[in-house]
Amino acid sequence: MSNEEIVARFYSAFQKLDYATMQDCYADTVIFQDPAFGVLNGDEAKFMWEMLCKNAKNFTLKFSDLEAEDNEYVTCKWVATYTFSTSGRKVVNRIRAYIRVQNGKIIEHTDYFNFWKWARQAMGLSGWLLGWSSFFQSKVRSKAIENLQRFMNKNQIQ
Repeated sequence: MSNEEIVARFYSAFQKLDYATMQDCYADTVIFQDPAFGVLNGDEAKFMWEMLCKNAKNFTLKFSDLEAEDNEYVTCKWVATYTFSTSGRKVVNRIRAYIRVQNGKIIEHTDYFNFWKWARQAMGLSGWLLGWSSFFQSKVRSKAIENLQRFMNKNQIQ
């Protein structure tokens, strides 16, 4: 399977909220990073996807522009539309992914998106007023990590 096919498999599984296949695309030592969660390693990254899939409401995903940069790196664009659970607000998040694949597994995955645009949609006025600030972003990241740890503990994942 080519690196582009592995990334397409990951996002096709995400479209179906099939976290098990998404997790299977990741190496055990994967490093994930995005503006909402910061840096996650290994099981943290894998179970973040499980948590997001299990909690998804009104979710759709489209991905496009898969492009192999070299023998290891693949980039793509993806758009997730969903209801943000905390506020009940609709979010359309446009993301650029940079993914590194080795030996048929994703070993690095970095998602970039405009946090302020996301925060305005997800949190309304407070996101619009404060979403640009590092303090607000740190607070959101801390809450995301707290939710992930609670999910992992609840599911007895160490």
